[in-house]
Amino acid sequence: MHKDITIVLTAHKSKDLVLNYILKLYNYFNIVIVDNSNDKELEYEILKNYPNIIFKFTDNRGYGAAINYASKFVKTKYFLVSNPDVEGIDEKNIIKFYEAANRLKNKFSIIGPIDLDHKPKRLKKKYNSDLIRMKQISGICMFFKKNNFDIVKGFDENIFLYFEDNDICNRIDKIEKNYQINTIKVHHKAGNSVISNNEIEKKEQNNLRTWHFIWSKFYYFKKIYGYIPALIYFIPTIIRIRVRILFYKIIHNDIKLTKYINRWSGLKSSILGKKSYKRI
Repeated sequence: MHKDITIVLTAHKSKDLVLNYILKLYNYFNIVIVDNSNDKELEYEILKNYPNIIFKFTDNRGYGAAINYASKFVKTKYFLVSNPDVEGIDEKNIIKFYEAANRLKNKFSIIGPIDLDHKPKRLKKKYNSDLIRMKQISGICMFFKKNNFDIVKGFDENIFLYFEDNDICNRIDKIEKNYQINTIKVHHKAGNSVISNNEIEKKEQNNLRTWHFIWSKFYYFKKIYGYIPALIYFIPTIIRIRVRILFYKIIHNDIKLTKYINRWSGLKSSILGKKSYKRI
């Protein structure tokens, strides 16, 4: 059992993904799992087969809030946050994170891998080092220095979903820099970490993501640049959404209409300063 590293997983209707993820890591690392979907079957499997894992239930207050809660049970120097549907995280690569931390003489905040599915342009660059300065690290996989995470008080819990990784990267990078390690490459198919039981539930989840993406984007821009600059920046988006709502009403495209109504609702709520309240 590695004494300096804890694996943190958040679960939401993702039992099979979580069990598959921990299968090859259980004997080597401390693991904390926080489930916010009250998955009793997952709890049973963990307690029965993986007694050393810390497993906790929590209310569904968002991805960042779940990680903040899990971090209270982390007693190690570092912890790795990962989505359960990320492929490529094994014992060997986790040790690479640790070795990178040592090479940096512990002067870092977050180290992240290359996401092969969503950062292809990075791979076209030629780097002189396998470890490079990178302010923004994708939230799908983040190797944290626990002390710095605690200093910034973790993720912003006003954000339910999306841009929570951008936000914490901006804040924590001011303490010590963030880095990307190019020898660790992962795959992540967005939207697969939550398993849908049927088509209706899948549509509800897609509508939820649409609403929160635009809510969080405006909130994030407002936090970084201020309210008025953020509002000015979003004027073309507002116009585009309103025009598309009108267009899809006229042609009776209910699927697209629902999408843009949700987008407008999320953006309007964020502009008005309302909380990220929408849930399934």
